[in-house]
Amino acid sequence: MSSLRPSFVLPVAAVFLGACAHRGSVSLAGGSSPERSFSIAQMAKASAPNPDPRVGLKAGMTDPGEASWNMRLLSNTPTPQEFNSVNSDLGFLGKYAIQGTFNGWLIWDLSNPSHPSLRKGYFCPASQNDISVYKNLLFMSAESESSRLDCKTGGIKEPVSAERIRGLRIFDISDLDNPKYITNVQTCRGSHTHTLVVDPKDPENVYIYVSGSSGIRPAAELPGCSNKLPESDPNSALFRIEVIKVPVAHPEQAAIVSSPRIFNDLAAPSHHGLAPGDVEAQRASIAAGKFPVNVIGMNMELPHEMVQPLLDSTAKANHGGGPATGADSAALRAALPTMLLKMFGMSAGADRGPTQCHDITVYPAIGYAGGACEGYGMLLDIHDPAHPVRLDAVSDSNFSYWHSATFNNDGTKLLFSDEWGGGSAPKCRSTDPREWGADAIFDIVNNKLVFQGYYKLPAPQSSEENCVAHNGSIVPVPGRDIMVQAWYQGGVSVFDFTDPAHAAEIAFFDRGPIDPNRMVEGGAWSSYWYNGVIVSSEIARGLDVLELTPNPLLTQNELDAAKTAHVEYLNVQGQPRYTWPATFALARAYVDQLDRSKGLSDERVTAVREALAGADRASGSARSSGLSQLASQLESDARDSRDASKVRLLAATVRNLAQ
Repeated sequence: MSSLRPSFVLPVAAVFLGACAHRGSVSLAGGSSPERSFSIAQMAKASAPNPDPRVGLKAGMTDPGEASWNMRLLSNTPTPQEFNSVNSDLGFLGKYAIQGTFNGWLIWDLSNPSHPSLRKGYFCPASQNDISVYKNLLFMSAESESSRLDCKTGGIKEPVSAERIRGLRIFDISDLDNPKYITNVQTCRGSHTHTLVVDPKDPENVYIYVSGSSGIRPAAELPGCSNKLPESDPNSALFRIEVIKVPVAHPEQAAIVSSPRIFNDLAAPSHHGLAPGDVEAQRASIAAGKFPVNVIGMNMELPHEMVQPLLDSTAKANHGGGPATGADSAALRAALPTMLLKMFGMSAGADRGPTQCHDITVYPAIGYAGGACEGYGMLLDIHDPAHPVRLDAVSDSNFSYWHSATFNNDGTKLLFSDEWGGGSAPKCRSTDPREWGADAIFDIVNNKLVFQGYYKLPAPQSSEENCVAHNGSIVPVPGRDIMVQAWYQGGVSVFDFTDPAHAAEIAFFDRGPIDPNRMVEGGAWSSYWYNGVIVSSEIARGLDVLELTPNPLLTQNELDAAKTAHVEYLNVQGQPRYTWPATFALARAYVDQLDRSKGLSDERVTAVREALAGADRASGSARSSGLSQLASQLESDARDSRDASKVRLLAATVRNLAQ
């Protein structure tokens, strides 16, 4: 749902992220099954622009160079000055996109995607202010210790304060022009992200899964919070998520109803270390007398005011005090990663697995959830939404930080993203390994995750561009698995993972770096398909709206069919099941795919297209008769087709059209 970004409060506040070890190999086996003969990967490679126009784009905040392929930018709308901090995640309701920012949230009217208009801005500073919506309710995450209950500026300096919010805010947006702050639910770790669960069996309530990624607050501020291990304190805030139940008719009664420990009994995963360029930077930093810490594969330098007391303490422990020696500095540098992880509740010991999730994506229609849980990717059973149960957990030594999850539409695949570097570092450089900071794609087989392959943005980015896999969504093209994904300053990438072992990019949009000489954080935080357009929250530049353009890899018929899968609202982490009405666009989309995969001969493809065109021009009984005859012929074709399942989908669509 959002980024694990280095703090905007302290340079080390992102040490709630996982440390890395040496590079290893994938810990799971798997491969594409024989029936996967999709040729998109070969077609995409052959048709992609060469040289890649994303490489070497002109830098600039307001006038950067731009590059696109098979998609175009419809509009870029700058953030209003009052909210100009960091733009975060998105939710959708009707014709509106609701954009979180670190200063509150914005309601954009997308009636004209080429000219979005601001309907309402609600000022309420916090981190990260990720939002989700359901009917008349809006939910917003708050995690940082500076977030105030009263939505005022100024922050909070006291270590214990009754004015602090770390948890979930709930608003009534029945009147979009006059939102009402209803209540909040405080949690021990705050809410870095949250996931709204709509249970098909329980229309009276919605559930919120809260993922906190920060340290555990003191019991003096919120009674019951404990950072002790569960073995010694059953109320420990470690190894659990929070489940909030929200009565739709009485949201003011929202409360935590369970704290399932879905992380229990997991071993510490192995991680890779630093990339070659980062190793050199770390050596240079140490040579300069600084104290870099490797956090999610990223070097972070601790400020002097934090280092000096620790160095004094180390010297006292080693030789009774006095000036620190080189050995003291080396000992402190070696101890810092573990020390900071424990400080922020990320580590319960070298032999223990993660203590929290970063993000959870639920798919209520199939009863599954995907948990991106720092050191592991998880498959959860959510048939009882108040009590999710872990079915499987996988680790991968190529992954640094399991950040988010996405199912394909039929629920047979689960994709996880790795936010190596925390979103604030350049991890798409030409020297960076292709398996690091990428997506890992799994098949779901008998409630188990079976690894299939990786996808990473193929265009190398500069060292001045924060770039790594981040938030994306399914593009509902029938018969295919396609995803649009944000890559921070790597831009927006659209890729096909129908064959999960050979995922391939089929469209992109990118800008040059914000600054040519130094890292200035920006880029696409979230890029989501919503009812025919792609809406992207640009961290520094506002709101982007893009559209895919027809091409041999994604035809106009496929795009037209995708646009018929309309939803009334969307929280991407509450994944909907897309369905497509029987239309001529749907039938033609399947024909295009059969042409591409050679599931029908060229002659049959031509004949089917002509038959569909004739039926489309006809009406009444002539149309019905022609379509029924075509459906019967296609059912016969399926018996000898190399893509029989797709032919049967086409036949069923044509028969439904006939009726």
